[in-house]
This record gives sequence, structure tokens and C-alpha cells, in this order.
Amino acid sequence: MKILVSVKRVVDYAVKVRVKPDGSGIDLNNVKMSMNPFCEIAVEEAVRLKESKVASEVVVATVGPSQSSEQIRTALAMGADRGIHVQVEQELPPSVVSRALKGIVLKEKPSLVILGKQAIDDDCNQTGQMLAQLLDWPQGTFASKIKVDGEKLQVTREVDRGLETLELRLPAVVTCDLRLNEPRYATLPNIMKAKKKPVEKLGLKDLNLEPSHGIETLSVFEPPKRQGGNKVESVAELIDKLRNEAKVI
Repeated sequence: MKILVSVKRVVDYAVKVRVKPDGSGIDLNNVKMSMNPFCEIAVEEAVRLKESKVASEVVVATVGPSQSSEQIRTALAMGADRGIHVQVEQELPPSVVSRALKGIVLKEKPSLVILGKQAIDDDCNQTGQMLAQLLDWPQGTFASKIKVDGEKLQVTREVDRGLETLELRLPAVVTCDLRLNEPRYATLPNIMKAKKKPVEKLGLKDLNLEPSHGIETLSVFEPPKRQGGNKVESVAELIDKLRNEAKVI
């Protein structure tokens, strides 16, 4: 079984982002970039399935700028076999990324596609669902456990009321939640080996796509600073402030 994993280059989770002075976007100058944490979980799960002899090959794909090759190499160092890099310098919405991934799926013909449930830069949580719709494949989102049983896949997913277990027929699309696994650290020998693993470079035109948006970012701004709270002496005073000052009741 071949597994395709999608990864994304994002600002490192530990970095405090800065807005550009003109409010046109995030200032990425001299900012540490990393693989999206949910994508790391997706790569780890695919590698574990390969190590357990369930999968025979793990292919990692990304749609992003030339620097995204760093994230592909990270995934290869974690245990993926080869990479596919669709080079696009501008930022793309999930609608275009999902169509690019569809083109890769039709080319590679994997039995399972694993993605992070969302990227921490835009928090869209849309690409996996859009890809499943475009392929007309069953999907299991927010997966906290995955089990392959022949031509079927059991996905335990986190929902508001607890845990829900789905049975999907392969091929399928799965998006990963935080509790699915804990990604490994790539060892130095594997980092060196990753440099020799093949990475295929494509453009959107190779997938018969154009970088159309349909979405325009008008402005980006930081949230207002939180004001200090006030202590009240009684419930009556609290109700008075909620009614007359906050005007929420």
C-alpha cells in the first residue's frame, strides 16, 4: 500500500509573529519556519504504518515556495521514501492546494492520503475535506487513532461528544489530530540519508492548474491588548456592571 502525505511550511509554533507596518500580511523576514505540527503527526503515522509492514511506500508532497524543500527533507529524514514539490511562490488558498493534491493523487495512485487537520498559520481546516470531495473518496477527519484492516480503515475521531469510530473503504483521506501520535526527532544519520532521497519538482502548469485565488486578504492586524480585570464585592455589583457597562445582559 502506498501512502501520500501532504505537508506545509509555516512559521514555527514558538515564534511570535509580527504584522507588516502596512497591514498587508505577516512579516516573514528572519523568521524561523518549520513543518506544520499537524503535518508532522501525519508523516509520523505514515512512517509507523510502513514500519509495521502495512504500507510499502510513503510519498510526501508539498505545495509551496522553493524553501519548502526543507520541510520535504525533514519528512524524508523522519522516514518517508521520496518527495514531490509543487513550487509556487505565492500563497495559495485551500481550494487551489486541494486541486494540486488531487493531481498528485491521480498521478501516484496511493491507497491512503494523510494530512494534518489544519495549518497553524491560517487554521483553515479545509484542504483534507476538499481533497476528499474532489476525489469522491471517503474521509475521516480529526483522527486520534488509525487502524488498517485489509481493504478497510478504522478511524477513531474526536468529536464534541467524545470519540467516534468510522470504518472507511480504501482508498480514503484522513486528517490527523494532536493525540494521534508523538512525532519522532530525525537522527543525524537519517538527515544525511534524506539528502540523497529523490524529490520531484513540479509546477502548477504540470498539473493543468493556474494560481487563481478567488480570495483576497484585505488587511492583517494584531488583536487588541486585553484590558485588566476588576474585582467586584458582590453578585449584585457584578450584574450591574454586566448590564450597564458591558451591556451583555
